[in-house]
Amino acid sequence: MSVEIFQIVRTLFQIYFYMILIYVLMSWLPNVRESFVGELLGKLVEPYLSPFRRFIPPIMGMIDISPIIALFVLQLAERGVYAILEFFLSR
Repeated sequence: MSVEIFQIVRTLFQIYFYMILIYVLMSWLPNVRESFVGELLGKLVEPYLSPFRRFIPPIMGMIDISPIIALFVLQLAERGVYAILEFFLSR
């Protein structure tokens, strides 16, 4: 039972990780963010990325490193959720 829960949580975190990654890579291609997929990803990813963009300014006005920090924080959150699940499921 607990293995399935860990697998579901892991899969959800991986899906969101790749959604962010694809959304960031889409910024390199012109007009891709205006497509249906780009707008859908924007609605799902921007609420998470916007606090990081608010506090981390772009380097030299052009290079936005906030998604890198956001992905790092997402990985830390995943480990935290694993620790919480392990604590409650080991009882």
